[in-house]
Amino acid sequence: MATLTEGTKAPDFTAKNQNGETVSLADYKGKTVILYFYPKDDTPGCTAEACDFRDNYQFLSGQGYEVIGVSVDDEKSHKKFETKYNLPFTLIADTDHNIVEAYGVWVEKNMYGKKYMGVARTTFIIDAEGTISKIIEKVDTKNSSQQVLDLLK
Repeated sequence: MATLTEGTKAPDFTAKNQNGETVSLADYKGKTVILYFYPKDDTPGCTAEACDFRDNYQFLSGQGYEVIGVSVDDEKSHKKFETKYNLPFTLIADTDHNIVEAYGVWVEKNMYGKKYMGVARTTFIIDAEGTISKIIEKVDTKNSSQQVLDLLK
């Protein structure tokens, strides 16, 4: 499992989005990417985070940022999530866990004494050259876009 740090090259990936289109990180070369990992579509925290990015998407986009969400849910689940909440950004289906493992966010979790593997909610800011400039590990789901903007000032 990778332990990525600020200043290191972001692992490239290629996977399908909610529309069944193949997307690569390389497609965004020259742009600043907000790559956020979340545990599961249509759950309270994940919905709050996605809707916060949605509500601030026009501003973020106007500042030159691309927002990409990643979870281990499949394309069908992502499409339903996108449609239900009118999400204007790409959602990557990482069903084989290649991306979450490359970014070191596929971790052991513990809920009510039960251990299981899941996605650690984490946001990576990747600069135009493909380098990780910031990592947010303590994500505030209701204010995730503001957390990003505060770091980029």
